Formats: sequence, structure tokens, C-alpha cells
Amino acid sequence: MDTEVQVKTEPLDIPEDSGQLSVAEGKEKGVIEETGEKDGLPHQEAMARVSITIAELIESDPLLKDLPAGVTLEEVNSAIAVEYGQAMVVDVMRADGEALKIVVVQDASVLDLKHAIRRHVTLRQSRKGGTIHISWKYIWRSYCLYFDGQKLSDDRRTLKSYGIRNRDEIMFLQKLRKSRR
Repeated sequence: MDTEVQVKTEPLDIPEDSGQLSVAEGKEKGVIEETGEKDGLPHQEAMARVSITIAELIESDPLLKDLPAGVTLEEVNSAIAVEYGQAMVVDVMRADGEALKIVVVQDASVLDLKHAIRRHVTLRQSRKGGTIHISWKYIWRSYCLYFDGQKLSDDRRTLKSYGIRNRDEIMFLQKLRKSRR
């Protein structure tokens, strides 16, 4: 079964003016060159200017002004989610009296809260220049979260099922050791 295939070839109709400037025309009109520099600004200096501008915008915005100087995109998104009611802030009270303001989504589980605590502490430690590696396996084996006298023991349960709402306080306490006698 020999089948013949005929291919019809025609020249492509490509317009000569594609709307893009040639390199020479681009230089004449002040278009950014391939090196990424315009007006003599190197990349690092341009990035520094952008960072300063973003910091000024965050400081002047009433919604975002409470965020720290080296804010991450996740922190900005969390603050916006809290304002729109998509997330809630939970105060995790440590034994020394310090309160950690943790942002979690409305339908977060206990495990989500633990991950948020981990992110918060790790980010805070890196900003302070302190210990970055923390054994979270040891932490969760030695400490527990309590709300209204109730131990948050099931990682799969939602915070709402424990009755936790926005701005509620959760205690971060050391577990009692069982005596071996």
C-alpha cells in the first residue's frame, strides 16, 4: 500500500516591520539595553532603590505599617488575609509571658498552627541573628498547646472544633513528666 503524499510549499508571508525596534533604533529612543542598565544604574543599585521604595510604601500603608522592616511576601499576604477575614491571629503565650502573634487560615488544623509557629520562630530567629536550627521534634515532644484548659492533642482537628477564634490565647506549656516509680 504505497500512498503518495503531496506537500504544497508556499513562501511564508512575514511582514518586514514586526513592530520591534532594531538595536540602533532602541538606543536612539532610550530603550533599556540588553545589559539591563539604563541611566548608568547597575542591577544591585536598582534593586536597593526598589527595596527602599517598597519599605516606604509599607510604612505609609495603614494596613501594612505594623509589619517588620525585612517583611516577606508571606507576611504581607497573611496581613491582607487577616483584614479580609480569610485568616485569624492567635496569640500563643509562652511560659515566660511572651506572646507570639501567629496568623493561620480560618479552617486551620492544629498541625497548621504548629507549622505556623515554626515559621514564625524561625523567621524571628533569623532576623535576630540567633540560633537558626531548632529541633522541632524535641519541642513537640516536650511542650504542648492548651486552649481554655484543653490540650490540643489531635493534629488533624481544626482550631474551630476546639472553639478557637480570632484573637484567642493559646498556652504553650511544658508537658508534665511521668515519674518512673
